[in-house]
Amino acid sequence: MHYNQSWMGYGMVGGLQAGAIAAAGGFLLYVLFHWLGQRNGWGQGTQIGWAYLLALFLTGSGDLWDIVYFSYGRVESLQLLKVKLAEVHDPDGLGTRVFFEFVGAAVGVFVAWYLLVGRRGDQHSHASDK
Repeated sequence: MHYNQSWMGYGMVGGLQAGAIAAAGGFLLYVLFHWLGQRNGWGQGTQIGWAYLLALFLTGSGDLWDIVYFSYGRVESLQLLKVKLAEVHDPDGLGTRVFFEFVGAAVGVFVAWYLLVGRRGDQHSHASDK
């Protein structure tokens, strides 16, 4: 499924935009999983891991699928390749967007973790400890 990315820039600008979206998603998802984790006794690794994976799935899965498809998928004809490439916004910047989506999701999760847990120094606390 391809989303309309016509508003997104090309090259590095598009990569930075995709990374910013992934960072916002990672931030919000960590806040959600931290809230859920406090109520259910989840450790920090569980909260961070699920927030990161879900952020990647929600913000970068389309671009990641395209890069895997073009790298490993069998393209039967030149016409099919042209059709598939026409569906992708900025195929030349696809790798840049995927890279920044991975980094952006990690940065978003880290910033949220730092603001909610890291500064207090209670990264090992659980809801069951209280």
